[in-house]
Amino acid sequence: MTPVGTEPELADRVLGGWLGRIAGNMLGKPVEQGDLWTRDRIDRYLRKAAALPLTDYLPEPVGENDGLELRPEWRECVRGRIHGSCRDDDVDYAILGLHLLETHGFDFSTEQVGDLWLLRLPYLQTFTAERAAYRNLANGLKPPLTATYDNPCQEWIGALIRADIYGWTCPGAPRRAASLARRDAVLSHTGNGVYGAMWAAALISAAFTVDTVRQAVDRALAVIPASSRLARTVRRVASLHDTRMTWEDTLTTVAEETAGLGWIHTIPNVAVLTAGLLYGDGDFTRSITLTVRGGLDTDSNGATAGSVTGVLTGAEAIPAQWKEPLEDRVRSAVFGFDGARISELAERTVRLVEAGG
Repeated sequence: MTPVGTEPELADRVLGGWLGRIAGNMLGKPVEQGDLWTRDRIDRYLRKAAALPLTDYLPEPVGENDGLELRPEWRECVRGRIHGSCRDDDVDYAILGLHLLETHGFDFSTEQVGDLWLLRLPYLQTFTAERAAYRNLANGLKPPLTATYDNPCQEWIGALIRADIYGWTCPGAPRRAASLARRDAVLSHTGNGVYGAMWAAALISAAFTVDTVRQAVDRALAVIPASSRLARTVRRVASLHDTRMTWEDTLTTVAEETAGLGWIHTIPNVAVLTAGLLYGDGDFTRSITLTVRGGLDTDSNGATAGSVTGVLTGAEAIPAQWKEPLEDRVRSAVFGFDGARISELAERTVRLVEAGG
C-alpha cells in the first residue's frame, strides 16, 4: 500500500478526482440514452468518424441522423467545441455534497441533505429517485419515507453518482467514506441503490492508497454485504477479467445475466463501470473510454470511472486533451456555484480533509 502522501500530492489527487469526474461525464453525455445508444451503436458511431481507438472526447456526428439522436447538449460536449463543462446532475451532486460538508460537517444528518436539496437544487434538475424524494420532501415526508413512498427507482444509479465527495474527503478510509455515502443515499434509495453509493465512495477512498485499481475494487467490496446482488456482480466481472476474457465478451456475458433491470439500474451500470476500470488498468484515457463505450448510463459511469482513475493517477498525469478544454470552469444548477473554478472546488475539498473531518 502507498500512503496518501504529502499535502501537494493529496491536492493533486483530489484535483484529479474532480477533473476526472467532469471529463468522464462530458465524454459520456452525448450518448446518454442506454436503450438507444447501445455498446454496438456507440462503436458504429465512432468507426464512422474514424475515432477508434477512442482517445479524446467524442467526435462530431458524421451523419445527420446521428446528430439528431445524440443528447441535445452534444454541441457543448464534443471535441473542438468544449469551452468549460456543461451542466449535469452528475457534477451538481458533487458540488452539493461539498457544500453539505462545509455547512454541516461530517456529522450531517440525512434530513440536512434533504433540506439542502430544497434550498439549493432546482426540482426540474433532479431525476428518477431524486425527483421522487424531492417531491416527498416538499410534501413534508421525512427519511426513510422519502425513499420508499411512490418511488419506483429506489435501486437506480442516482445515489451512486452522489458518492464521490465522501471518497475524496476520506482518503484511505473506505469504511468511513461508505458510512457517509450511506447517510446521504437513504434519502432517496434502498437496497442495491444504497450499496452502490457505499461501494463507489469506498472505491474512490481506496484509490488514494492502493497501487492498482484491482486493489481498490477489492477493498470497496468489503464495505457492502457480500451476498448482495451488487457485490456478486462486481465479483463476477472481476472473475471474468481474471480468466483473460476480452472486455467485449465480459460485457456481453454480464449483460445477459443482468437483462431486464433497465439501463439506469445500479446493477448493470456497476458491471460496466467495473469492467471499464479493470480492463483500463489504471490508464486514465483507456478507463474512461472503455467505460463510456460500454453503454447504459454513459455519463454517470464515465464520471465515476474518471473520478477513481483521476485519484489513482493525480491531476498532473491526466492527459491534456481531457483537462484543457474544461478551462478550469464548471457549469452547475446548484444555486451559488454556477461558473465555479474546478481548482477552487478541489482546494475547498482538500481543506475539508485537512480539517480532520
